[in-house]
Amino acid sequence: MSGGPPSSRYAFEDELNLANPPHDPFSIPDEDYDSDEYDNTHPDTDAHEYGEGIHDNNTSRKGPRRSRVELWKDDTRQFNKNGQNFEMVPLSENNDGADQENYFDYDSDDNDNDDDEGQVRPSHYSNFYSSAPLSSDALSSGDDYDTSNTYLSKRIYHYLYPPNVPREVQLLRKENIAVPACYLLVGLLQGLSGPFTNVYPLDLNASEAQQTTISSLKSLPSTFKLAFGFLSDNVPLAGYRRKSYMLLGWAIASLSMIILLTFSDLSVEAIALNNEQTMNGDGSSGRYLLRHLQSSTSEFGEQTNIVGAPPSIPFLSFTLLMFGSGFWFADVMGDSLVAEKAKLEPESSRGHLQSTCYACRFFGLMIAAPLSTGIYSKYGPQSVVMLMAGLPSLILPLIYNLKEKKDVDVASTREQCGEIWNTVCSRAVWQPMGFVYLYNVLQVGNAAWKQFLKTVLNFTSNQLNSLLIAAYVLLWLGIMAYKKFFITWSWRSVYISTTLLNGIFSALQILLIKGITFGLSPFLFALGDDAFADFIGGIQFLPTTIMMVHLCPAGSEGASYAMFTTMSNSAYSLASAFSTLLLGVWDVSKDAMERGDLTGMINLTALTTLIQVSGVLFVGLLPRTKEDLSNLHSDPMSGSKIGGFIFLFVTFASVLYSLVVGVLNIVAPGWSGESR
Repeated sequence: MSGGPPSSRYAFEDELNLANPPHDPFSIPDEDYDSDEYDNTHPDTDAHEYGEGIHDNNTSRKGPRRSRVELWKDDTRQFNKNGQNFEMVPLSENNDGADQENYFDYDSDDNDNDDDEGQVRPSHYSNFYSSAPLSSDALSSGDDYDTSNTYLSKRIYHYLYPPNVPREVQLLRKENIAVPACYLLVGLLQGLSGPFTNVYPLDLNASEAQQTTISSLKSLPSTFKLAFGFLSDNVPLAGYRRKSYMLLGWAIASLSMIILLTFSDLSVEAIALNNEQTMNGDGSSGRYLLRHLQSSTSEFGEQTNIVGAPPSIPFLSFTLLMFGSGFWFADVMGDSLVAEKAKLEPESSRGHLQSTCYACRFFGLMIAAPLSTGIYSKYGPQSVVMLMAGLPSLILPLIYNLKEKKDVDVASTREQCGEIWNTVCSRAVWQPMGFVYLYNVLQVGNAAWKQFLKTVLNFTSNQLNSLLIAAYVLLWLGIMAYKKFFITWSWRSVYISTTLLNGIFSALQILLIKGITFGLSPFLFALGDDAFADFIGGIQFLPTTIMMVHLCPAGSEGASYAMFTTMSNSAYSLASAFSTLLLGVWDVSKDAMERGDLTGMINLTALTTLIQVSGVLFVGLLPRTKEDLSNLHSDPMSGSKIGGFIFLFVTFASVLYSLVVGVLNIVAPGWSGESR
């Protein structure tokens, strides 16, 4: 569909009068463009003679301001502006004049999703979509204040719906708000479920092996993100590729927690009674919850409650597996929608959509993690699970209102696999993704650091939790800082500067080990060190995700984006495994720390710092900007089957590794040395 959707051009039914072409929109002065003199593009004929005119709101041409770039066409040709000249260009063979429909169909405020049933995306749309991002001139205008009938002031309206971006990517529109809401919900549920899954199994007297099993089952569905994305790309559900699966995912997540609440007793009394029956000889197990129960009964008087049985470990594991399946399914759908919409951003705001969505996600994580800890401590696990069951249901109406084309043409599975293969063979994919993988693999941390804080510096649990909360806050601030200040920086500049800064903060840990804190308390010194490291991580997070979105081929956004993120995340898993292996290089055991022997800690900290900073050596693989990325993609010599094969091998090997470890944690608890 050359020239973009009909909202940015006029469709004429009659043969064009080439001797008397329409006004050149480029030659109209800005101050005269909105005047009545130019309300019709043809000087002699009223717009109604040529059909509907501007597609927006089905109005005639007199009314909303038109796009400055316009194309005219008949049934077989279209009239393109080329410099100062006009030329007739044959339409695509697939253009029969009946399919001139915007894929997203945002031309009306009407939210009836079934109005577009039967409309399909023209087959040539995907080729244009994948070769280059759509320009803002090819999209429906986002500035509809004059026709909106709103009671808001123009300033507030434009703040909520920025006029410089198309309606398709204005996230606070009723038809789009489910997208940022999905990211916010992901962060909230990650924050709520983290303390719950870390602490509740301990209150049920789960062994270390059982705790590992529970954690593995909850995260196991993330291994299948690629399959979730591929399913949505190929098999629409109820006519939709994204919204139906997103609704299903959040419904499953909510239902799993409802099942946990219904068929087990999550009250403090049930846990305390269970712990009293299985209490250790020293009375350590369940002390806190017993004290909480006793304080409650003494404050409100003697109460008689029917206390049920808490969930068994297998039942708790099953519900968390079910929760994780729905959670990650919905998360993949949110990523797929962002991958589709991000390509529609104009150059002036490229990256803002993703930064906004991820800011929502990390804001939810920042709020929910300390909230979950406080609720669990004061009210017990039942209140946390009730929140985990209720929050997903709040997004269901927003998903229903999500605007998505129904019953679109879907390429065959073979065609989509071929498109993905061609994509990964491109140097624009395997080269930058190679950098992402190598860089993330080298982010090897000091696995003995928390033990040092607890054993040597005597940090309490509250202080350790404070470090975690501060890390979440600084991570969110890092996302916001990139969106506000660094989004125009080249990707290489961002990685070079943040890597060097991260090396400086990591080296400061050596000073803390030696007791050099410049008059600050060890807690404040460690707080600044750890927190600013996460701030830097937040800044680094967005450039690669923005890059990944623009690597996704049209029609296969779900599978391709999931594949890119899986490869990136698997590198972190491998880095974690390396950090564990390094524990055996020097003596950094608890006994050595208690003896005051910190030589191993100093050596290990210096080594891990050097390894982390060494990632900057590979920054030459990363394109400087989106333009460099596009040039790599368009280079006819950039294709490499070897590069594509290595990329897919690493991706699927990483998936297999995560799957094997997860299954072993389930079927053979304690295989890696945990106590049973």
